[in-house]
Amino acid sequence: MKAFQRAIPALRPFCLDRGFPVQQGLHRHARLVHSSTTKAAVAHPVNVSGPPPKPPGPTASPLRKRFWKDVHVKEAAGGHQIYLDSRPVRTPEKKILTVPSSKPHLAHAIALEWDLLKTAQHATKYHLIPMTSITGRAEDIAAEDAKGVTTIRDEITRMMLRYLETDTLLSWAPEKEPDYVGRSEEKRETLREKQIKAAQPIISSLVSTVWPGVELKPTLDANSIMPLPQPQQTIDVIRGWLSSLSPYDLAGVERAGIATKSLLVGARVVIEWSENFRHLRPSGASRTFGIEEAAHASSLEVRWQIENWGEVEDTHDVEREDLRRQLGSVILLVSGCSS
Repeated sequence: MKAFQRAIPALRPFCLDRGFPVQQGLHRHARLVHSSTTKAAVAHPVNVSGPPPKPPGPTASPLRKRFWKDVHVKEAAGGHQIYLDSRPVRTPEKKILTVPSSKPHLAHAIALEWDLLKTAQHATKYHLIPMTSITGRAEDIAAEDAKGVTTIRDEITRMMLRYLETDTLLSWAPEKEPDYVGRSEEKRETLREKQIKAAQPIISSLVSTVWPGVELKPTLDANSIMPLPQPQQTIDVIRGWLSSLSPYDLAGVERAGIATKSLLVGARVVIEWSENFRHLRPSGASRTFGIEEAAHASSLEVRWQIENWGEVEDTHDVEREDLRRQLGSVILLVSGCSS
């Protein structure tokens, strides 16, 4: 401290040259660090009168509102087109989206999607326009077919055959279930028995009407975790069937197969509802395989887990409804009123 006091006179000329006030006393020279007068904070009482402060405003600009007021369907030469006021809905390739004349319900479903959108930006979110996106996918396949190109068809066929390797309907649980804590002592149906019971009618329908003579083997043995390949003849028959599907049926198989993780369930849904497979259904017979049946067959394992461990809120319930939404879009896509 004494050394610091002795150094103060030596700093006086330096401070005067630069306009710093220099006064006697150690505490006075603290102003060399703070050039302004310190001000104490004023503490207001918590019960001060007056309106509350305004909430913070949004940092981002609001979303642009949609530019159309009315959505309607027009009949064109090639089918039905959806218009936003005077602007037609287009595919990502900038082509006017045209729905076949035999599918007026599909065109009106797409129009309803666009009428429910709140902003133009919502049109870029595929989960808000599922019917538009799947119809655009079918139109892309049709455009390639017209050019003699099979890029999308080959891609879908390859992916669906990969789903067949671990198909949900063919991947059954082990025969012996683990003895979980809290399980009832009553004899009940095992998960494997439920899976076989749900899969057999679907498999029987496919091999008897669509793929006659084809053998569909379980992917897993009774106590195995490694999938077994299907016979090569089965793969060849199913590959040929996928290649022969119409653009709308192929897009339907793709979406249903991805949603259910099962090529067999996707094929069964399309065959049951497609206008191109009407000849395979008995005349006047009601349809027996719809959204609920497909969702039940493809989500047995999830429901079995919920029965044992309970439902995870905002997960299991959301996935359940999304699965039904995807299957419903497939039924709307492939069905029609053609004679």
